[in-house]
Amino acid sequence: MALIVVTAAAFLVVLDVSVVNVALPSIARDLEATSAQLPWVISGYNIALASLLLLAGRTADRRGRRATFTAGLYLFLAGSALCGMANSPTTLIVARVVQATGGAFLMPASLAMVLPQFPLSRRGVAIGIWGAAGALGAAFGPSVGAVLISAWSWRGIFLVNVPLGLVVAVLARHLVAETRDETATGPLDLIGVPVGVAGVALVMYGIVRSEQHGWTDQSVLLLILAGVAVVPFVVWRSARHPAPLLDLSLFAGRPYSVSTAAFWAYSLAFTAGFFLNSFMFQELWGMSVLKTGFGLTPGPLIAAVASARLGGMADRIGHRWIVSIGCWVVAAGYLWMLLTFTSEQDYFFVYVPSAILIGVGVGATIAGYQSAAMAEVGVDQFASANASLRTFQQVGYAIGISVVSTLAAGFSYDGIYDGFVWVIACFVVSGTVMLVGYPSGSAAARQASRT
Repeated sequence: MALIVVTAAAFLVVLDVSVVNVALPSIARDLEATSAQLPWVISGYNIALASLLLLAGRTADRRGRRATFTAGLYLFLAGSALCGMANSPTTLIVARVVQATGGAFLMPASLAMVLPQFPLSRRGVAIGIWGAAGALGAAFGPSVGAVLISAWSWRGIFLVNVPLGLVVAVLARHLVAETRDETATGPLDLIGVPVGVAGVALVMYGIVRSEQHGWTDQSVLLLILAGVAVVPFVVWRSARHPAPLLDLSLFAGRPYSVSTAAFWAYSLAFTAGFFLNSFMFQELWGMSVLKTGFGLTPGPLIAAVASARLGGMADRIGHRWIVSIGCWVVAAGYLWMLLTFTSEQDYFFVYVPSAILIGVGVGATIAGYQSAAMAEVGVDQFASANASLRTFQQVGYAIGISVVSTLAAGFSYDGIYDGFVWVIACFVVSGTVMLVGYPSGSAAARQASRT
């Protein structure tokens, strides 16, 4: 039952993220948002989320996973209500930041709440089901958003979160036991934590600005360099403080360090690919928002089914080959699209075969990477490990979107073609890093061989 609670929360958060993209034109008309304000409905959320994940993970492990999850969920719901009542672009952007803050504390704690209940030999199953919930949220987000906007308004995509989230909060209180790192003592690093949070925020802000100003813009380069410049200091503080922002011991393990590197390369392509598909449908093929929402559904739906099934297989035979091949299958799906798409709409010949390949590949990888990274992580580090991995993921997502926005400027045929080349290359690199660097065999078998 605890797993149902956390998967419901993951579904809710991912659903909300995916529906906002569909709602942007309606938001712009209703609130009279300018072209400079509108992107911040998404960018403000992404910057706040990425900046706070590390802090959220450390807080959950030290103060309690259920308590952190519940507080994050209530904050997410408060932000959702504020979004639904927003009467100006500025109010909506601020509400989205509140939403993201709640999401940052909710997500790392959600998975960490239930993993202690699963032995090492079954950990991939739990993460696979959790990942399937996220995939379902991504699958139904565009179509649900399109229906809500058509039947009600864009406000409905935010307000619907409140009653659903309150049910999840009540269930979590009664069905999920509290867990934490019982050895943790003393406060978090009061210097390293704010510096680290600010560093991630600067990098994310610089990447977001690059979408409008380009990568050679002086302000973009200064923001990113300023953010990167604090990394050595944060690492230095983390190596010396008893309660640091970044748990460096996680990266001493080969499964976690290799998975994180490969997952970062994967993240450069994951959201960028869906972004290109959406614009191919609407800008190149002239499909409506409603048709685009339903048209994008098959891939994530297949991914949800595959994720739930492949998690158990990875527990038995190991993650190395499953995740590597999954990356290459996703790359093959985009390669089919690259070779077959034209300016003329041909949904069933171009997109459907690609969606099948991409769906199966994503089902093997999106939760598979998280399971591979968490395979040998200690119980007391679950939330911190998940938060660190997701920080790399969010930064990768932002870079990927920025790169394909630059490559596909104007969303012409040639621009979308170049964007697909980037996506394919990143997936191939990701799978190759995983194959070369990740240890063979299952986590349980490796543990048995050591003992």
